[in-house]
Amino acid sequence: MPFATLAAATFPQPFDPAQAALGLERWRQQAASSADPDLKGWAEGFADSAPGRALIDAVCGNSPYLSLNLSRELPFVRRVVEDGFAPTFDRLMTILETEHAQERSMDRLMAALRIAKRRAALLIALADITGAWTLEQVTGALSETAETAVRLAAAHLLRRAGEAGTLTLPDAERPWVGSGLIVLGMGKLGGRELNYSSDIDLIVLYDDAVVKTPQPDNLARTFIRLARDLVRIMDEHTKDGYVFRTDLRLRPDPGATPLAVSVSAAEVYYASVGQNWERAAMIKARVVAGDFEAGANFLRYLEPFIWRRNLDFAAIQDIHSIKRQINAHKGHREVTVNGHDIKVGRGGIREIEFFAQTQQLIFGGRDARVRVAPTLRANQALCDIGRVPQTAVDELAEAYNFLRRVEHRIQMIDDRQTHRIPVEDSGVAHLATFLGYADPAGFRADLLARLGRVEDRYAELFEEAPSLSGPGNLVFTGTDDDPGTVETLTGMGYGDASRVIAVVSSWHRGRYRATRSPRARELLTELTPTLLTELAKTPAPDTALMNFDGLLEKLPAGVGLFSLFVANPWLMELAAEVLGTAPQLAATLSRNPSLLDAVISPDFFDPLPSKDSGLAADYARVIGAARDFEDALTLSRRWTNDQRFRAGTHILRGITDGDRCGAFLADLADIVVPDLAARVEAEFAARHGRIPGGAWVVVAMGKLGSRQLTITSDIDLIVIYDVQGGAKMSDGAKPLSPNEYYIKLTQRLTNAITAPMADGRLYEVDMRLRPSGNAGPLATALDAFLNYQATDAWTWEQMALTRARVIGGDPALAERVAASIRAVLTAPRDPDKLLWDVADMRRRIDKEFGTKNPWNVKYARGGLIDIEFTAQYLQLRHGHDRPEILHIGTAKALRNAARTRALAPEVAAELEATLRLWRRVQGFLRLTTAGVLDPDQVSPTLLAGLARAVFPDRDPVQNPGKNPAAVDFGELDTTIRSIAARAHGHYVALVEEPASHIAPPASQQDQKLP
Repeated sequence: MPFATLAAATFPQPFDPAQAALGLERWRQQAASSADPDLKGWAEGFADSAPGRALIDAVCGNSPYLSLNLSRELPFVRRVVEDGFAPTFDRLMTILETEHAQERSMDRLMAALRIAKRRAALLIALADITGAWTLEQVTGALSETAETAVRLAAAHLLRRAGEAGTLTLPDAERPWVGSGLIVLGMGKLGGRELNYSSDIDLIVLYDDAVVKTPQPDNLARTFIRLARDLVRIMDEHTKDGYVFRTDLRLRPDPGATPLAVSVSAAEVYYASVGQNWERAAMIKARVVAGDFEAGANFLRYLEPFIWRRNLDFAAIQDIHSIKRQINAHKGHREVTVNGHDIKVGRGGIREIEFFAQTQQLIFGGRDARVRVAPTLRANQALCDIGRVPQTAVDELAEAYNFLRRVEHRIQMIDDRQTHRIPVEDSGVAHLATFLGYADPAGFRADLLARLGRVEDRYAELFEEAPSLSGPGNLVFTGTDDDPGTVETLTGMGYGDASRVIAVVSSWHRGRYRATRSPRARELLTELTPTLLTELAKTPAPDTALMNFDGLLEKLPAGVGLFSLFVANPWLMELAAEVLGTAPQLAATLSRNPSLLDAVISPDFFDPLPSKDSGLAADYARVIGAARDFEDALTLSRRWTNDQRFRAGTHILRGITDGDRCGAFLADLADIVVPDLAARVEAEFAARHGRIPGGAWVVVAMGKLGSRQLTITSDIDLIVIYDVQGGAKMSDGAKPLSPNEYYIKLTQRLTNAITAPMADGRLYEVDMRLRPSGNAGPLATALDAFLNYQATDAWTWEQMALTRARVIGGDPALAERVAASIRAVLTAPRDPDKLLWDVADMRRRIDKEFGTKNPWNVKYARGGLIDIEFTAQYLQLRHGHDRPEILHIGTAKALRNAARTRALAPEVAAELEATLRLWRRVQGFLRLTTAGVLDPDQVSPTLLAGLARAVFPDRDPVQNPGKNPAAVDFGELDTTIRSIAARAHGHYVALVEEPASHIAPPASQQDQKLP
């Protein structure tokens, strides 16, 4: 349409008259500086004419970007005005092709492409703003500009590769012919629907069966370099600007593949793990550059992937999931104009595109008439075969044209690749003016009407399918982050929404064995919203997601687990809770996902068994399958970690707690450690023989000794041996002295327990409680042990002995060692020295590890150490005259102290209750936090567990007003501070205050911490 025939009155008014005036002035200055008198006269006359002035005002008063280009390109604008839009555009493309088809210089080509793009963009904008072109003409011209540029760039790079000797080109004059290079235009470029500031989506392939090269080993590198240079030619900003932003992320699995992919690799990918959204994307795939014959062959190969003739219900549901991940509802209006994304927002352009594409995927396998790329033509084709009513097609077409006009105006203002309506009212008013509205209210009403119609039609199409969007959009298809999904995930509590999208998207790309089958991916699509919702309830949702990702990575197959989740929704809730709140259990589950199978067994949540009520028999059954020593190590770890996982799950679910679970966890070690000790000894004896008359025992100390292990506890051990008969050497092929023999045997035992294997470590072992600590030998002779205790032992070492018990080794020696330990504990002591030593040790621990955080229940004043020190002090103080006070368990020792009148019964009862509280809290926190609880970082899930640990007797069913989940953290904090203060008061009264009246013994000045 010639410019002169256009109605200037229909041009948009300038939103900013000052900018329009500035643009007019710039136009006149440019005209005045022209060396061409004819051009100068034309430019002045155009500016003085009514249509010319109207155009300059419309452009300069609304678009700073176009304003600069308008005055910069006076000769080109004159040609457009005089010759018309279409002829000028055709001539621009023809000249570009003619002058640069054989271009050898990359710099000249880059400059020419940028100048041509700038002029084409100006021409297309003017044709659009003045209403001279339809939307199809506008998008077609933009697409042709991009396609021409890509074609010239690819030809230039192929020619360079041929001249460099890296490729053998069958036709040097037409380097693309037979080259094997395939450049696919995807998305809007493929459908010839580019928007004004669009980037272009390309897939760069090379047909390894077609390419000819004298350097076959460099084939991949050659095409990767070519793809990189292609992006540079198109994308790099120079003094002349850029051509098109270029995106290669639609290639197969872009996070794991190079920029250029071989056809053979692409064929394998699409045949094995290609996704339904990639099928939808491939509807618009079109060869835009390179070897058109090879490209056509590749697209023919993909036809069965794109157009599946037979679709089962699950596949159709998965296709529907492309939409169902978007939170769209018929007749439900929550859309606001300001800030709305008209591409991916509700009622936007993407919904119109998906409306067509999802149905094309379902029906296109049987009816080739719907296999068309442009969106509106696809909708009409679906109507023609009776799948969509004509009214819907007409409504969507009208809305599509309107929204694309809006999109173009948004982008024309500053040449920005955005689809978002301005956030400020002034920005909306600017956009409305640029679109020709006299009043922003009219624009707002028209926009909302179109968005509503699109959303209604879109929701109608899938209204019988349940939503997959959860609390908002949850879209994990395509390459760009869906803004609605980012908003949804952020609102759910995820810290890095982009990372979440990338992780979930990678599952669907089949990078893990568990997600390579279509059925696994279909099930996972259905499960993802619920999974993300459950993970979001945990204290650290992002960490929980990565833990689930680690679990998927190790799964040999996914259908079984995903089907398990579908059949048992509570199991996915439990898995999310474990992965998000219990780091140790999460690590165990990730190593052995089959544990979830055990969770659904009827007895999994039954009370935990004791050693004598089936636990030892179960271990014997498992370890009986061991074929050798290494096998025994593996099986022992697997069995122990599985049992710990069960115990941890019970704690998480409130079936048991850290106090009651301590004995069960100690039973595990009591069963496994002696068994491994016997196996280590047998292995060791095969090489070194045995010590005649020799025996050894393993003594448990600390939490294992007192039978109060936590899920994460290491185990404190010491080894004591005795040799009767005076043997000097072992009787094996490689004899050792007794001292060396038992030290090396102990070393082998600790290695067997601590060695990391596929199922993790069994336990960390701490042997610092042996005589002389780290300075002493790993194994101690019984007589040396007794001599040390009688003459050299620190008071804290004898305090530690109150929790010592033999758990394995020679039975006769075990009795002697137990008697010897009891003799040490019941020996008479200087009560003042004992009192001062205990107080001094507690003071020094507080100085090094003291804390004001009451949730650090080990070191906080009134915490575990205060109570344990109180019990240990009373046992050593009264063990000589009241030996019945002795007990390895702190709680029982406190009760014994009350029974023997060493401690007031009411004080003993209060300290025991507090001790059990701290064990419950510690058991839960060791399970759910990596370290000590940070009071400022308490999630609702963590708070509910803490409330259950602090108030185990509250029954949310019988007493809903006391529901632990409803407890305020401040209430919990106040409660435990009060309890800790009372416990600390008892310690002060019993130990600290009396000790303050005693002069320090001279021998204690060098005492060091254990």
